[in-house]
Amino acid sequence: MTAVAAEKYHGTENDFIVVAADAPVADRAAFARTHCDRETGVGGERTGADGVLFLDLDPSASPVRVTMTLVQPDGSIAEMCGNGARITATWAARETGAREVIVETPAGDRHAVVRNEGVTVEMGRPSFEPADVPLARDAGGPLIDTPIEGLTVTAVNTGVPHAVAFVDDVDAVDLTAVAPPVRHAAIFPEGANVTLATRVDLDDDAVEGAPGAPEAYRQRTYERGVEGETLACGTGAVAVVAAARRTGRLDTEGPVRVSPPGGDLVIVVPDDGPATLTGPVEREFATELEVPE
Repeated sequence: MTAVAAEKYHGTENDFIVVAADAPVADRAAFARTHCDRETGVGGERTGADGVLFLDLDPSASPVRVTMTLVQPDGSIAEMCGNGARITATWAARETGAREVIVETPAGDRHAVVRNEGVTVEMGRPSFEPADVPLARDAGGPLIDTPIEGLTVTAVNTGVPHAVAFVDDVDAVDLTAVAPPVRHAAIFPEGANVTLATRVDLDDDAVEGAPGAPEAYRQRTYERGVEGETLACGTGAVAVVAAARRTGRLDTEGPVRVSPPGGDLVIVVPDDGPATLTGPVEREFATELEVPE
């Protein structure tokens, strides 16, 4: 059986396998299903992974460019992944020494800067337009604070669709019970990630990149394609801030701390530019993984 070189990274515990795009993996979906399995997949700090990043690097470009294809544990391809993009930029920086990277994704090019204190990725402009989310044709307009299958959600595309629900306590909600009906609701013809958010008071611990941030949210996300909760979701963190601003819960353009279970992320959603996502990345190890026949 063929084996290919691979590495494992995580960004705030959102973990991914990294494989060169030219590796001899004929069936990428089967490879992802095998090695991302949480019971039998690749090892590391956690068994399995939230996806496989197949990366195609162009070191001669200025800035360095790398095409990111994310194959999820169910074999589907995600248009965009914020933490995956931060990992991709970190991998490219390790390979080339560059600190500025353009990450090419199905959702568009994403500019990233790799610093010692974390990686910042431009995430594009969040969109609430029904055609962009997308919503069903009969939606009648943007979905803002609307009851859908038991949750009151705001729908926004931050590279992938999210249904954001603001709740009193994210930990008090049985996410695996309430999320699937929303994720598969008819109003989302391509499905949606389901993200819960709760506003919290900032503690005294400073978050790099967000000194004096006036707002903070806790976040939990049930991810389409993973079909379960992930310990962090970058597009979901951006969706929280974008939805908070759209619904009048947040009135700042400054940095906001968003904390999924895996750690802290810093989000900026300005009026006149792309949103940004900043957070840490860790490389766990290098290995070789068998290619399923």
